[in-house]
Amino acid sequence: MQWRRRHLCSIKMTWTIKRSLFRTHVAGLLSLALLFTVFLFFSHQEWLPGRSGPRDYPLAYTIRGLRAPKGEANQSSSLRSLWKETGYGAPKPLLNLSSQQAEGTAAEPGGGGAGGGSRTGIMGLGDSMSSNNSLQKEMDVGEKLSAQPYRYILNEPYKCRDSTPFLILLIAAEPRQADARNAIRQTWGNESVAGGLGFVRLFLLGTGKSSDAFLQSSIEEESRIYHDIIQQDYQDTYYNLTTKTLMGMNWVATYCPRVSYVMKTDSDMFVNTEYLIQKLLKPELPPKQKYFTGYLMRGYAPNRNKDSKWYMPPELYPSERYPIFCSGTGYVFSGDMAELIYQASLSIRRLHLEDVYVGICLAKLRIDPSPPPNEFLFNHWRVSYSSCKYSHLITSHQFQPNELIKYWNHLQTNKHNACVNTAKEKNGRHRHRKLHGERLP
Repeated sequence: MQWRRRHLCSIKMTWTIKRSLFRTHVAGLLSLALLFTVFLFFSHQEWLPGRSGPRDYPLAYTIRGLRAPKGEANQSSSLRSLWKETGYGAPKPLLNLSSQQAEGTAAEPGGGGAGGGSRTGIMGLGDSMSSNNSLQKEMDVGEKLSAQPYRYILNEPYKCRDSTPFLILLIAAEPRQADARNAIRQTWGNESVAGGLGFVRLFLLGTGKSSDAFLQSSIEEESRIYHDIIQQDYQDTYYNLTTKTLMGMNWVATYCPRVSYVMKTDSDMFVNTEYLIQKLLKPELPPKQKYFTGYLMRGYAPNRNKDSKWYMPPELYPSERYPIFCSGTGYVFSGDMAELIYQASLSIRRLHLEDVYVGICLAKLRIDPSPPPNEFLFNHWRVSYSSCKYSHLITSHQFQPNELIKYWNHLQTNKHNACVNTAKEKNGRHRHRKLHGERLP
């Protein structure tokens, strides 16, 4: 009897403990479910300060986490596998950087592109702001622009007189970059890439040093030959990129307002203009209106380090976050946006970070940049070259003129079977290593 009592009591205690543990686990799971429900509720509320909400980025909530919408996911899945095969990794998020900073660090290990973040309202752009003295002396930031702030030295006012082009390329270049301009004329900036569609190429220039008369005369001679340079009498420096871009916007609004699309890019970029026209802009469809796209930069904070090239004084921009903007290395917009952006700029104090400034103009217009069809189209870093990858992107950064010509010619030779040739090369290397007993990667 004592044996039975002792062991039966032990069994009863075990069942009690199990019931208690079961109830505790159920209560814990219910609490977690309640917290998750509350999180989803608050994450969808647009009245929360600083919340961008799910609609600012094309992601959907699922049981397995976050995913892109089905259409976009299907479009980019094949490209994602292509990038993975060659060891490509999307850049990691950076904080407290503008896009130009991201470009500078993208080539470094661990560097990369834009980070995710929230969008906040634009603050501190009123007339009462005073500019930082050291910056004002060098770049005259913080001043509003008049409607015609600078005089044209070189202009091409009749480019659209006889016909309306489908695409205008606005290419920011420095006065001394004659080699880069010639390389672009031979490659992605050549009229032949448009396939019979109207196409205008314009290099945007300021002035070099006033003492360099030979440089200016050579630019004027280049303009007489190619008729693709517009130049105004502001100093051509990094800090005047905003002025240079607004010059291009104003030119489009004044001399070619009915153009379908415009692309602003830089002279050290590889641009697959054929893919841009045929796959993104699609000339067979009616032109879009109020359209702006590129590599989206989200949640970037102003750099407050006074020693930095990208320093943004709080007197000029006191907000903790920039609005969403597109990397200045290459963005595309509908023709009607040139007039809208330029007119908006006349009431916004000028900032030296060109892409950020254009993003502020878009925010003032209440126009959100559209995400590109897939994440690999616009790259503000240099993508390792293969004909397959470059036949499916629009921009890649940091090219020397000789490299641009070399890779463009290779792409043109292989563009109709670019990915087939890449697969053949890969299989050939595999067979070679196997034949010679080399270890395969």
